[in-house]
Amino acid sequence: MKNQSESNKWPDFRFNLEEIAGAVGDYGTLIPIVLGVAIVSNVNLGHILLFFSIWYIITGIYYKMPVPIEPMKAVGAIVIAEGLSGGEIAASGIILGVLFLGLGFCKGMKFIQEKVPISVIRGIQLGLALLLIKTSINFIREDYILAIICIIIVILFLIANKFGKIPDVSAIFILLIGIIVGFSIFGIPRISVISLPNIFIPTVQDFLTGGWLLAIPQAPLTITNAILATTLLIQDLFHRDISPDKLSKSIGLMNLTSVPFGGFPMCHGAGGLAAQYRFGARTGGSNIISGLILLPMALFFASPEFVAIIPSGVFGALLVFVAIELGKYSLKTDSYIVTGIIAILALITNITIAFIVGMMLAYLLTKHSKNLSHLNKCYNSSSFSLFIISLITSFKFSLLS
Repeated sequence: MKNQSESNKWPDFRFNLEEIAGAVGDYGTLIPIVLGVAIVSNVNLGHILLFFSIWYIITGIYYKMPVPIEPMKAVGAIVIAEGLSGGEIAASGIILGVLFLGLGFCKGMKFIQEKVPISVIRGIQLGLALLLIKTSINFIREDYILAIICIIIVILFLIANKFGKIPDVSAIFILLIGIIVGFSIFGIPRISVISLPNIFIPTVQDFLTGGWLLAIPQAPLTITNAILATTLLIQDLFHRDISPDKLSKSIGLMNLTSVPFGGFPMCHGAGGLAAQYRFGARTGGSNIISGLILLPMALFFASPEFVAIIPSGVFGALLVFVAIELGKYSLKTDSYIVTGIIAILALITNITIAFIVGMMLAYLLTKHSKNLSHLNKCYNSSSFSLFIISLITSFKFSLLS
């Protein structure tokens, strides 16, 4: 009854300062990735931002709650590192779009959710929080004075919100500071009107390269963080049950309708949701606002020079508090050993390896726990011979498995 009352606390839509602050709260991960991709690859930043804008608005209207739209991080990191082409990016997005649309309609994500332990999902959340901390440190190093100022501003707003009930609009405040500082250093960038989107028709080689280098590393990250961890965080924050298959279908649709026309592979994400919530988003209005902010940027200010004027210290400050928000909920686990090991592996290797090792460890610990329970029952039995027989049987079963 309590959860139901909390889930009904917020309207479907509201448009105020808190929702605006939540709307820009996730830009700390969105802007650096799409800007980096636009700089190193032959893709149009305006087209990327345009489809992000459209899908922010659509998801806000459909879900009636904050549901982040994020660039696929593994795809973004590899594209930036390798300088892959627009055709290869489009191919990976089409492959991933078909995969997750199919999983959603076939109820595949529900099946996967039932097989993946809570401790593994929480480990992915904690691992992502550590990765965000690592990224934020890199941003802060580049502009530590501004970053420290921004962090102090966020803390002051947090205190004012807790004790004075003042809306936490720190994200808006520090983003405006970043824009003003950028204008003062680089001047006001030129207005650049967006061109009509081009249709990317990937070649067979694009599909082979994009599938191997981009889609395969991204798929486990999308399953765990963008779908399963996001579903769990929605329950934590809003006490609402959103089917993982529904999130899977929306990821599939947004990629199949965007990537072939110059968009970048997109997904949802627990980190983005934590960011939106942390800075005030509670309704679908935040998504709509976020889309409306990105729309004029896409149409008129999509040159890389414009986005690049925002100092890195601003993004670093935002990411620190996003990581804290995400890491806080990752501690609601049923196995700190599994969750902790996955988080550490995600930080020092990658999320795919962390997920595989975590699943194996969770399975072994569950099996070990069942064996101990079985032995305890045998010790409490009045028949010692039954205990010997069951012990021998368990030993043989372990050898065979």
